[in-house]
Amino acid sequence: MTDRHDRQDEDVCLAIDIGGTKIAVGLVDSSGSLSFADRARTPRANDPEELFGVVGDLVEISLAAARAAGQDLCAVGIGCGGPMRDGLVSPLNIPAWRDFPLVDRVAALPTIANGGIPVSLDNDAKVLALAEGWRGRARGESNYLAMVVSTGIGGGIVLDGRLLDGAARNAGHIGHLIVEPGGRECGCGARGCLEAEASGLAIERITGTTPDKAPDEMKERVGRLVGRAVASVANLLDLRLAVVGGSVALGYGACLFLAAQREIDACARLSFSAGARIEPVALGEDAPLVGAGALAWRASGLLRPDDAKDLAGLWSKS
Repeated sequence: MTDRHDRQDEDVCLAIDIGGTKIAVGLVDSSGSLSFADRARTPRANDPEELFGVVGDLVEISLAAARAAGQDLCAVGIGCGGPMRDGLVSPLNIPAWRDFPLVDRVAALPTIANGGIPVSLDNDAKVLALAEGWRGRARGESNYLAMVVSTGIGGGIVLDGRLLDGAARNAGHIGHLIVEPGGRECGCGARGCLEAEASGLAIERITGTTPDKAPDEMKERVGRLVGRAVASVANLLDLRLAVVGGSVALGYGACLFLAAQREIDACARLSFSAGARIEPVALGEDAPLVGAGALAWRASGLLRPDDAKDLAGLWSKS
């Protein structure tokens, strides 16, 4: 009988990335490479079932691609905006889902349920941290911040080689650091949060246009506020690297990153935080899916020793 570890090249994990703008799926092999990917726009709907219907359709397309390639599915990983608890998600930028049982619903999809395939869930920015630590810009780093600057803003923090979870697994919500005291009201109820001032939705509200059409002054302001938040984290947690992805950050490119670095240089002045840097994710738009795949591969227990070693240190103690 062939051991599953000997057949690992035929195994893939299903990665699902759910955000306020798009829903993406992919098949991730044990090396962290995507063998298939697809995406759809996130419906701006009030019906939670309409939204989940898009997830279900994309999952079926991915599973068909795996079958056509002769690949076996061994686990599912989901990255989604938060907050979340016990498999229930309430993304601030997806109003249709409040305490939506995402893990149970994905696990109940026929192919997943019939195969007894494990389903894992974590915050989308935390799985980005996994991706960049496994195969990206932060590989080999023991202390770093990963951020998503997109429709919303989230973060994942690795300290002393461990991805931080927090009491309810929501550690790293950098989008809710106050960067403009008394500023715009945030979906969380506070005022002046980074998400209320610099996210894609905030940019639309402020400018009256889509983020890609925002003027350079707004792009620089977003970068400045992102840098302000990063500097605060660097000062608080003694780390010197932030890797940033998401459609807004990557779309604004050098304009955002240069403004952010200037703000970090001005605000991170302690002996241990001075010189902190901000860089775009190395994995680009693939990072969220690679991270969700990492989450799934961990659950499968099937990684080869070398690949398992690469990921092992990033997992918080349960």
